[in-house]
Amino acid sequence: MYAPLSTVSTPRTASSSGRRLGRGLALAGAVGLLATIAGQLPASAAPGDISPASTTANVGVSSSITLQGLTPSFALNGLPGDTVTGDGAVSYNVQTNNVGGYTVGVTAARDVLLPAGDSTDYIPIERLSVRPAGDASFTSLSSTNAVTLRDKPTRSVAEGDYYSDDYRIDIPFVADDVYSVTLDYVATAS
Repeated sequence: MYAPLSTVSTPRTASSSGRRLGRGLALAGAVGLLATIAGQLPASAAPGDISPASTTANVGVSSSITLQGLTPSFALNGLPGDTVTGDGAVSYNVQTNNVGGYTVGVTAARDVLLPAGDSTDYIPIERLSVRPAGDASFTSLSSTNAVTLRDKPTRSVAEGDYYSDDYRIDIPFVADDVYSVTLDYVATAS
């Protein structure tokens, strides 16, 4: 008769178990390697995707002040003993973006008006006086202290602020001649 069939199972050995473990590790390593490579590849965006970013523009604006259009010279003519006034004798424009405003002052370059000719006479500077156009009182000029003509607490308009000043001279008893002095106008940002 026949002999019974026996099932023979192959015993598991350390080497077959190691092969399975090796295959699993190899598979895990390959998956990890693919993930690493995929992470280094550039991403692609679908149409319509956006990536917003912002920057800040900074514009530095410095303060400036300009006194321009100053009348180059003026004349007050009369006889000894006369008081002569020149309304609007000097005009000028002050332009500044300084929000604190500005002042305008005038100072005489010397303490006397000197003659153009050979005369030894002179006119003391305090006999020449100034006022902002339309003001009531005149202030004598000085070679040491500026006479403040304008004191505006805000900046000028874009095209500048236009001004004029009145001058007056009390003519002393001096020889006939033309007596002159330089007047220095200074606009200062506040």
